[in-house]
Amino acid sequence: MLSLLTMTGRVTMLGISRWGEKGGSYRTVQRVFAKTLPWANISWLFVRHHLLRSGDEYVLAGDETVVTKAGKQSFGLDRFFSSIYGKPVAGLAFFALSLVSVSERRSYPLLVEQCQRTPEEKAQARSKQKKQKKQKRATSGAQKERKGQCGRPKGNKNKDKNQIEWTSELQRIQSMLQKLMALMGNACSIAYLVMDGHFGNNNALQMVRQATRLHLISKLRHDAALYFVYEGEQKRFGPRRRYGTKLCYQAIPEEYQVATYQEEMIQTTIYQATILHKSFACPLNVVIIVKVNLTTRTQAHAVLFSSDLALSYSKLIDYYSLRFQLEFNFRDAKQFWGLEDFMNVKQTPLTNAVNLSLFMVNLSHCLLRQMRQDDPDASLLDLKAFFRGRRYALDTLNLLPQAPNSFISDQIVHIVASLGRIHRPSSALFIP
Repeated sequence: MLSLLTMTGRVTMLGISRWGEKGGSYRTVQRVFAKTLPWANISWLFVRHHLLRSGDEYVLAGDETVVTKAGKQSFGLDRFFSSIYGKPVAGLAFFALSLVSVSERRSYPLLVEQCQRTPEEKAQARSKQKKQKKQKRATSGAQKERKGQCGRPKGNKNKDKNQIEWTSELQRIQSMLQKLMALMGNACSIAYLVMDGHFGNNNALQMVRQATRLHLISKLRHDAALYFVYEGEQKRFGPRRRYGTKLCYQAIPEEYQVATYQEEMIQTTIYQATILHKSFACPLNVVIIVKVNLTTRTQAHAVLFSSDLALSYSKLIDYYSLRFQLEFNFRDAKQFWGLEDFMNVKQTPLTNAVNLSLFMVNLSHCLLRQMRQDDPDASLLDLKAFFRGRRYALDTLNLLPQAPNSFISDQIVHIVASLGRIHRPSSALFIP
C-alpha cells in the first residue's frame, strides 16, 4: 500500500516492487497477486471501522466501468461499449457496488466483479439479434395486412410482469447484491439502490425487489410512454380500468408541479406524480425535471423514477445525483491507482489488481479525511506528493553518518514532504 501511495508512473507489479521497501521484491509481489484474496470482506471491514459513521444515511450505487486492454490473452477480454469513446472497444468490463454517504457525498466501493460472456451467450445474442430482425420484418408485414382491424393479435396472451427474464447480467448483479447485504448485516441500514438508465426497466426493478427488498432509483427514457392512474367511474362488469390519460411532456398538468426556480436564463420546473407504465408491474414514483431556455425557448427534460411511492422529489433527485460519485471512484482508480495500467492476464492476478486499485480509493478517502483537518483543500495529488516527499526525506536521512535527533528529523520529513504539494499548509514553512 505504501508503494502505491509513493510511486510515480504506471502502477504495475514491477513498479510496485521498485518502490517497495525491504521484503517487497518483484517475486514477492507476484506471489501476492497470485493468491485468492477475500476482497469483499477486506473492503467492508476497512470501510466499517475507518469510514462508516453511525447515524449517517447511506445508499447503495451500482455501475459498470470499461478498461481498455490490448492483446488476446486477458481473461474475459471482449468488446464492451465505452461512454468515453462513444463506441464498443476491446477491453474488460467490471461491475461495482458502492456504499454512498449522503451527508459526506462520498462513495466507498465494496464489491467488484468482472463482466464476461461465455461463447454460448455470444452465440445466443447473435441468434437473438437475427431473430428480432426477422420478427420486425414479419410484424411490419402483418401490420399492413391487419390495417383496419382492431383488438389484440391472435395468440398474444397476458403475461405476469413479476415473472422476469433472468439474463446473465441480472443473475450476476442479484448474487452480488445478496452477498453484499449478507456481509453488511445490520451494521448499516440501506433502503435504496441507485443505478443508471440502463437499468430503468421492469426486469431490473423486479430483480432488485425480489433479491433484496431494496427500492430501485433509476432513470427512464425521455420518451417513455407514461399514463396517469385512472380515477374515473369504473364499469359494473368486466376488467377494471387502470390507465388514464397519457402523459404529454410538453403539457404536464400544473397540479403535479412541486418546485420551480430560475438560474440565469434557464428555468427549471419539477413535477412529481404516481405514474403507470405498461411494461412495469407496479406503479412508479416519477419525477420529471423540465428545463427551458428562456432566450431560445428550447426545452429538455429528464425522467427519474423510484419504486418507493412515498419518496419525496428532493430526495429522489439527490440520491440519483449521488450515483455519479461512483464515476469519480473509477476516475481516481484509473488515474492514480492503476485500474488502466495493470499488465495481468490471468483471472486471479487480474481480479487482485482491479480490487487493489478500488481498495486504494477507500484508503485515500481515509487518509485525506485526516489530512483535511489541517488543510481543507488537500487533494489526491497532495496526498501522493506528501508520501513521495516523505520517502525521499527518510532515505536521505538514512545516508547521514550521524542521525539528527528525533525532533529535527520530524521537522525535516514534514517540510520535505510538503514541497511538492499543490496546497501547502502554512505550518510546513516553519523551521525551528
